Amino acid sequence: MKKLLSLALCAMCLAAARPADAKGVPDLKLKDLAGHAQKLSALRGQIVVLSFWATWCAPCRNELPRLSKLNEEFAGRNVHFVAVSIDEPKDRAKVGPYLSEQKIRLDAWVGGDVGLLERFGMGEIVPATLILDERGQVVTRIMGEAREEDVRSRLDWLLNGRQGPVPEKKLKRY
Repeated sequence: MKKLLSLALCAMCLAAARPADAKGVPDLKLKDLAGHAQKLSALRGQIVVLSFWATWCAPCRNELPRLSKLNEEFAGRNVHFVAVSIDEPKDRAKVGPYLSEQKIRLDAWVGGDVGLLERFGMGEIVPATLILDERGQVVTRIMGEAREEDVRSRLDWLLNGRQGPVPEKKLKRY
């Protein structure tokens, strides 16, 4: 019984020692536009910019080209951009053509929903952008339309050894 209690106490201490944001990031499992299963945990070791959006969202239409441009600028620098559509299942066929027409060059996953946004601590409004470090821990949550500088400054901070002031954990852009 003492061993069991000791083991339980150790497990509780280890869980408490983990950063709160690491506990709050679920292992996202969705599909890409080709129908292949994708997992957020497969991107560990890379900085991840995870943008939640929808084809019907006007601010998303402004944000996606900006993120696509940043994706090209940061190519080859251990940064991975993913656009997660929260379009309803009946509208998912619109996602690929929309991205293609707009020349958006981001990995795109479908199958997200408002509940997923809430599980990521992002509220219920799109666009919403999450920046994760190489260990999968939250650096910043951007609620509303992310500005170029919001994303760029955090990526530069992470890529340059976290020098300078720590970025804000949450930005509201609405």
